[in-house]
Amino acid sequence: MNRFIIKNIKNKSFNFFNLTVKYSTTGPEHYQAITCGTEDTKNFRIFYEKNSKIISPFHDIPLFYDKNESILNMVVEIPRHSHAKMEINKKELFNPISQDVKKEKLRYINNIYPYYGYIWNYGAFPQTYDDPDHVDQTTGCIGDNDPLDVIELGTEKQNRGAVIQVKVLGALGLIDEGEADWKVLTVDIKDKLAAELNDIADVESKLPGLLESTRDWFKHYKIPSGKPANNFAQGGRFFDRDFSLQIIHKSYTAWSKLVEQNENKKKISLANSCLNNSNTLNDEMAREKLENIFMNLKKSESKSEKNMSELEKIYYIDRSKY
Repeated sequence: MNRFIIKNIKNKSFNFFNLTVKYSTTGPEHYQAITCGTEDTKNFRIFYEKNSKIISPFHDIPLFYDKNESILNMVVEIPRHSHAKMEINKKELFNPISQDVKKEKLRYINNIYPYYGYIWNYGAFPQTYDDPDHVDQTTGCIGDNDPLDVIELGTEKQNRGAVIQVKVLGALGLIDEGEADWKVLTVDIKDKLAAELNDIADVESKLPGLLESTRDWFKHYKIPSGKPANNFAQGGRFFDRDFSLQIIHKSYTAWSKLVEQNENKKKISLANSCLNNSNTLNDEMAREKLENIFMNLKKSESKSEKNMSELEKIYYIDRSKY
């Protein structure tokens, strides 16, 4: 096998042991998303490359795009109006984006009236971590063991896997099954509304109704699957930009401590290409491991689990009960 096959197929699709692999460029920093496998199957993954180097979107993409202006990088996992619950995979090597699996089935969210799928672009901040060994003071709950979640409120539907630059507007303190699950509200700096949105008060004045819809969606979206309604810190208050930046910095500090460990009890993959620590892999080793991952994904290739009739259903929730 040619160990460097991946290096020679940029900007086109190809078939790697009958597993479809596709390169696409995203963002001004020229991150390349390496999409392999078939969507809506358990073997679908989005890996990343930059400057011909395999990278982890969790560890190698910087949180800060412009630290002085508090412009941050966001990894888009879920485009607006889609249903597949995609996320940075903490446990797999290089932390690709994959679809969440519950009880051996791919996870999709239901439509709760009057919404269709996710009502904004959704994703995560790289180089952040909500530590489950730490109790968040505002929510009174432990962290959810994930990168910090991000909502992008702009007018455009983003592409899955895109790396975009956002400014922070505010945050909502979701309590999800007893864990702190902060949602940071942002806007793409290239969006036509970006100049008008600078803090949480601007969201209510420029995008009337969106904050209430956001709170309503997060409270009720799991009910069709048999879960209870979610709760919020301080009665569902939306926190302002300054407070939200503090939440982000705490999460960045927790990530910084995480990646200095040689191993961790949570079985999080700390492999990276850019941090120059004990978990950093050189590019030759990274590409060899990625080829092995591709082969293993091919061996476990499965059929699509997407059920359009189910995804098109609308669930009516009696809000008075919750």
